[in-house]
Amino acid sequence: MWIGNFSLNEISLIIFNVIAYSIMFFLPKKLSREVTCISVLLGLTTGMMFDFTLGGGFLDFYRENDTNHYELFDLVYYSLFAPFGYFFMYFYNVLRINKITFIFYITAWSIIGITFQWISTLLHILTYQNNYQLSYSYPIFLLIQTLTGIYYVFITSNNSKNVS
Repeated sequence: MWIGNFSLNEISLIIFNVIAYSIMFFLPKKLSREVTCISVLLGLTTGMMFDFTLGGGFLDFYRENDTNHYELFDLVYYSLFAPFGYFFMYFYNVLRINKITFIFYITAWSIIGITFQWISTLLHILTYQNNYQLSYSYPIFLLIQTLTGIYYVFITSNNSKNVS
């Protein structure tokens, strides 16, 4: 069935999306429109790229939702990546992350990512297969968060140079 079984994982995804997008829209606006757009798109594309690489295709280390086949609620799952990308750049700005605090920020966000992935396994949103373990995701989160942080610094420093 294209929609799959409607169960705890689908209900959880709807709740997570409502919470994440509500927080995103009600936070005070701190990022420019361009950076907001980039953060949402970067979160979405990066998350989907790694999920398509690790979760499906040749590697097939985990399945999303009920089956190894794509279904409607996979899109609901992917839509959660957008607010996480936004939150990463938003709090980078709000907390005024610098060279000294960068490593702590990246580590904290990697722990947030691992925690959310762990919760997703408890709710059967993700099911590991082919001997994949949660700990394998930590270096991936570290890499993604580091590159995203460097990219944020790059786009905001170039944006401030263009404004001057």
